[in-house]
Amino acid sequence: MAKKKNLLVTAGAIVILLGILFAFRYWHPGDSAGDRDGMLGLMPEDATAVVYLDLAQLRASPILLGLFRWAPKPTIDGDYAQFLQATGFNYESDLDRLALAIHREPQGPLAFAVADGRFDRKKIEAYASHYGSLKTADGKTLFAVPLNGSNNKAYFTFLKSDWIAWANDSSFFFQRPHDGSSAEWREHFSRLAGTPVFAVLRQDSEAAAALARAPSSLRSPELAALLAQLQWISISAKPDGNLLRVGVEGECLTESTEHQLKEMLSGLVVLAQMGLNDPKTRKQLDPGVREGYLELLQSADIQQLDRGTSKSVRVIFEVSPKLLEAGPSATAGADPVSTGR
Repeated sequence: MAKKKNLLVTAGAIVILLGILFAFRYWHPGDSAGDRDGMLGLMPEDATAVVYLDLAQLRASPILLGLFRWAPKPTIDGDYAQFLQATGFNYESDLDRLALAIHREPQGPLAFAVADGRFDRKKIEAYASHYGSLKTADGKTLFAVPLNGSNNKAYFTFLKSDWIAWANDSSFFFQRPHDGSSAEWREHFSRLAGTPVFAVLRQDSEAAAALARAPSSLRSPELAALLAQLQWISISAKPDGNLLRVGVEGECLTESTEHQLKEMLSGLVVLAQMGLNDPKTRKQLDPGVREGYLELLQSADIQQLDRGTSKSVRVIFEVSPKLLEAGPSATAGADPVSTGR
């Protein structure tokens, strides 16, 4: 049982880290507070999650090359290759900021995004016009383009020359305009001011349900029960010199939940360190990678925050150059860690 817990914690730490590093690979920045607030203000109030990526700020960071070592190299499908050739747009070099909202629906997630970048509007509109267009509720031209050769379509319109609004459901563009994100969303965005990458999730039962459906070796009923009591979850990443500071915060209503969550997270960090010190793990992991993960866990700063109407537990990790420079290739030949079953 102890070995299974060690595996759970180690795997969880790796998944969270890779998820954040993967985000760094696919987006890229340059931000003023006005642009940031303007983009986030367009996010729908009923969103389940909002993600913001500022890539100019990241390009100026010395850790960016280290992040690229962790990023998988994507394959370019035929539709995207055709789009690149016709419009000259490349998300790796031309996209500066992205604000993305996800709304969970029974028939599937709805997505809405605002992208800020360098667009050749004439070329993009000429390319999209082959698939048809219509007018939005406020008279803007809305384009519909197929997604990956399927019957599904993506819809977009230019808000201005360097801002594009995109959605996977055209009905979004025919709703009445709203007055911006709610006060709750704005408060959570303001807490993350100056952070180039973050995700804010309005919690529901889905996170707990996902853990309940996880394979038995990764299942944690206790953690699932605590997650089900969280009202909001925030994940952020910010370069600091040659370090990457990663923060995860869970917000709840009661002190008892806050205390239980802090105790559980503290225990998980200790178990993860024990797992990395296991003799079998020492043999399977590259020494540099193992040391990098140990540094990550040793840097964990678990805090309790009381904001009056809510209680939070925040965990801050420091990702060191040692871990970034090692890259996933150092573990490519390692066998899976035994669960002891």
